[in-house]
Amino acid sequence: MVAQIKTWGNSQAIRIPKEILKEAHLSANDEIDIRTENGIIMISRVFRHKSLEERANEFDGKLNLDGEYDWGEPVGREVW
Repeated sequence: MVAQIKTWGNSQAIRIPKEILKEAHLSANDEIDIRTENGIIMISRVFRHKSLEERANEFDGKLNLDGEYDWGEPVGREVW
């Protein structure tokens, strides 16, 4: 896919098509890492660990840690 570098204020910008962002699992305002290697520009997602509070917010603060969890019947070397 061909793109063009444009001026944006005092910087340069490249518009990334929606299909490319979707395939890379990226969206607007995501943090990315940009680096070059042998003249190639590489863009990758930034991995950031979530805090316990952030994880709890994904479940409306309800972690449901009470009780036992059914992992199903033992298989293979789990059987004893």
